Amino acid sequence: MNDQIKKFLNEEQDPKAIEKVMSKLSDLLMKNEEIGYIAVQKKPAITVLPDSIVVTNKRIIICQPKNLGLSMNFTDYSWDEIESTFVKEGILGSDFSFVTKTAISVTIEYIPKVQARKMYAFAKEQIDVLKSGSSTTSVVEEVETEEVTSYAEIMPTHAQFSEIESIDTDKEKPLNELSSDELFEKLQNYKKLLDNGLILQGEYDALKKEILSYM
Repeated sequence: MNDQIKKFLNEEQDPKAIEKVMSKLSDLLMKNEEIGYIAVQKKPAITVLPDSIVVTNKRIIICQPKNLGLSMNFTDYSWDEIESTFVKEGILGSDFSFVTKTAISVTIEYIPKVQARKMYAFAKEQIDVLKSGSSTTSVVEEVETEEVTSYAEIMPTHAQFSEIESIDTDKEKPLNELSSDELFEKLQNYKKLLDNGLILQGEYDALKKEILSYM
């Protein structure tokens, strides 16, 4: 028995079942795909052809022997398809289940408890990796939102917009027709805009000079 098969026999999996699954999977694994764990069904009665669950770094594969073990059916689900996984422990073993994002529910019964727990731990790790990738995107979005929000700190408030509108309205009336009080109020408004960073010092100086010439 080679070392590759031995590493999946830590929880008393059936060696023959592991060997059969490994031989069938050798041609099915994708590039950079690695087997993380294999759990083998163990029914209360003698299980000649047990089902197996294989978890890799890319997917869950359900292996079901057919035709007296001469062939095998494989059903696989990639990790990004899977919404959640569950383990229900009973007296005679555990049920390992998972639900896809399209509401497909899959259950393999009579998985030995230790194997089911190892399977669940590996599955949760893979799902968490995908979720952490999503959360990274969320963090970026939050940062971008904060940056946009920060612009509000330098934008005019509603009151400041009112001041601008008031000044713009006054512009419709020539300066030489304004009273001294109106000219002084206009100069004060421009000073407020300067203090709030809404106009430049040079602009203020030019406006001030023009207004003073009529006072």
